[in-house]
Amino acid sequence: MEMLATLLPIILMFVIFYFLLIRPQQKRQKQVKQMQDNMQKGDKVVTIGGFHAEIHAIDENTVILQPGDGPRLTYDRSAIREVKNDDAQ
Repeated sequence: MEMLATLLPIILMFVIFYFLLIRPQQKRQKQVKQMQDNMQKGDKVVTIGGFHAEIHAIDENTVILQPGDGPRLTYDRSAIREVKNDDAQ
């Protein structure tokens, strides 16, 4: 019984660590992955560098972005931070 009493604080610390740090990070990663999988041609996006553009074409791992009438730029899918809705503007 004494061994359980000495291990209980350590076990409790790992449980708290899981629910405060690991689980929320996994949820965020899942949301980002879902957003990147649901991107379509014509969506307006913002990259992690703050570049605002429209998706011109999508490949398996890359996205070609075009800001208005400007040049087309190729980015990795993972570089997309968010997809902007026209309703929010």
